Parts: sequence; structure tokens; C-alpha cells
Amino acid sequence: MKKSFINLFAVLLIITVTTNGSAQKLITKTGNIKFQASMPTYEDVSAENKSVSAILEQSTGDFAALVLIKGFRFKTALMEEHFNENYMESEKFSKATLKGKISDLDVSKITNTSKNFTLKGDLTIHGKTKPVTLLVKVSKAANGVNINGSFEVKPEDFDIEIPNLVRKKIADKVKIEYNFSLIK
Repeated sequence: MKKSFINLFAVLLIITVTTNGSAQKLITKTGNIKFQASMPTYEDVSAENKSVSAILEQSTGDFAALVLIKGFRFKTALMEEHFNENYMESEKFSKATLKGKISDLDVSKITNTSKNFTLKGDLTIHGKTKPVTLLVKVSKAANGVNINGSFEVKPEDFDIEIPNLVRKKIADKVKIEYNFSLIK
């Protein structure tokens, strides 16, 4: 647990040091990520993490998010235990990250109505990094912006093994939804 907080602090410190102008940075430590991996007629396979850290450099569009894997909460404790021990190996791979750039972002032109932007970057899950291009929705919020959207990942793309015994109970593509309220 202590190692996870040290990792989180190190990532946020690096991001803070490498960006200039603190007034340009928007941040959250209470971002929300949900995932859904259920198959029809089987038990619900979904979880939520409400303590995701994210930072946006307004002037450049640079964006980074960090989620601690053990922070995902399931409806059943046994499913959460299997997720952490058997699938995500969260002792070994304690976090997932998304680092990239939101193209053509001009925060001064953002309104209360969501506007679509493209984020290109790298998604790291289970120790494996893949390039991603995501559609992100950005809208104005009090003292900052909201960023939300969704995308899908395949567990095998990140070397996450699903045993044959439960393979038909877990979706081939896991839907991930995110919501960040970033403030100054």
C-alpha cells in the first residue's frame, strides 16, 4: 500500500516538475473509472474506482491519469479478490496509466456543452503499454473542466489471461468509462 502511494506521488511530482505555470494545470484525485466485462445471462462483471488521479496541462493539452488497481470495487469480495490476485496481479502491476496529448485543445473556448477532442497517447495496463487514440468529451466546469468518455480494451492485448473455465463469462472486449472533474 505504501509503495502504491509512493508511485502515485512520484508520477504526480514528475508531471508537476515537467510542466510550467501552475495556473495552467488542472488536477483531480477523485476521478472515476468504471469497467464492464459482463456477458449476457452470466454474473455481472463490473467494478468502479473513485480515486483516480489525473492532470491536464491546459496550454499544451498534455494529459496523464493514474489508477491504482486495488482501488476497483466490485459487488462481491470474492470477485474483487480474483481480479486482484489472478487476473491483474495487482501486487506486481499496482497501477494503470494513460499519458497523452489532447489535440487542438483551447480551454478558453470550452463551454458547458461537451465538445469532442482526440487524445493520442499510451495506455499501460498489467505492465504492457499500447498506443491509443481516444475520443474525449471536454466541457467547462467551475474552476476547471470535465473530461469524460469511454473506450474498449481486449484483455489479451495487455497479457491478461482469462482461464478457459470462465472465458465464456467474461467479455472479449472490456468497456471502460471515465469521468474526470479537473480543477485549478
